[in-house]
Amino acid sequence: MDARQVALRLASFYFVYFLLIGAFQPFFPLYLKSLGLSAADIGVLLSINPLVRAVGPNVWAWLADHRGERVTLTRLSAVGCVVCFALVMWGTSFTWLWISILILNLFWCGTLPLMEASTFSHLRGQLGLYGRIRVWGSFSYVIAVVGLGYFFEWAPISAVLWVLLLIFIGIAWSSYLLPADKVDVRAGPKPPIGEILRQREVIALLGACLFMSMAHGPYNTFFSIHLEEHGFSKSTIGWLWAIGVLAEVGVFYAIQTLHKRFTVKELIAFSLACAVVRFVFIGWLIAIPGIAWLSQVLHGATFGVFHAAALAAIHTRFKEGFQARGQALYTSIGFGIGGSIGGLYSGFAWEHLGPGATFGLGALCALIALGLILKWWPRSENSR
Repeated sequence: MDARQVALRLASFYFVYFLLIGAFQPFFPLYLKSLGLSAADIGVLLSINPLVRAVGPNVWAWLADHRGERVTLTRLSAVGCVVCFALVMWGTSFTWLWISILILNLFWCGTLPLMEASTFSHLRGQLGLYGRIRVWGSFSYVIAVVGLGYFFEWAPISAVLWVLLLIFIGIAWSSYLLPADKVDVRAGPKPPIGEILRQREVIALLGACLFMSMAHGPYNTFFSIHLEEHGFSKSTIGWLWAIGVLAEVGVFYAIQTLHKRFTVKELIAFSLACAVVRFVFIGWLIAIPGIAWLSQVLHGATFGVFHAAALAAIHTRFKEGFQARGQALYTSIGFGIGGSIGGLYSGFAWEHLGPGATFGLGALCALIALGLILKWWPRSENSR
């Protein structure tokens, strides 16, 4: 298989995978709201995904690094998601949803970190090439949020369950098209992973990932509901999510140029500063015309720049034999622990403090992350 075929198959997987995220993220919370669940209940249910990602990816990564078969495990994870999502469709009580979503996420949590480690291995860590492949996931996300936004103007929101099931099936199918990726697990002695984790820039990076995901907790859980309560239609909500990802697309195309001009530390610090501004805008200024759209343009920095730069830093510091676990740590500490805490605090803050204060807490988390990077990342570090 030549390099072009490898890139095409990798891009195809990202396309289908982020089609799922584009269907799930904006519309599944609206489905849960339609069941009559409280904001706290919704926050708890949506925190299951990041909570499982706090531990689960490390188990999948340990298997991958010891067996050297990342693609095989990706396929197992994807097929397991198809089977488990059927459980989510069978009940509507809070208890049933909690149990079924938990089981689903035991498989779902492994898919992306395994895929990211495999992709960076195929691309030999080249951030620019990664951006050109990952951008297809952004395109599919836009298709999902815009198309489904119009679809749910006339279709019942419960139809999102069938949409998600079909996409899960598509992910499983695309996983069997992925190029082989077998790592030689016997290659040479490896230093203890603790030596990597004690590096100051690694501590700063993982700490920033934790607080950046906490900052996005209110956004991931209540942004659609916040917009709906301010009179935005479902189609407009879809477009607003799409604008954020279109900004992300621009970043992925430009990331190679940005990476040549700025250090990883500078890129991450910039994205965190933008996050502080963005969540203040969403929390307190969303009713001002144009602010919702501007806040979504900032998504290009708060997710696109941060994610690409953080992945590059992880790949650089976690050498072969530790790369799957490096990606898993990034996922579990950031999207897992941070996302879980973000989902939980946002649910309770929404009910007791209101939307403005809830998004304000998100801005505070981003500010703490910025402080970690500025203080703990060595000034001499010039990682590109």
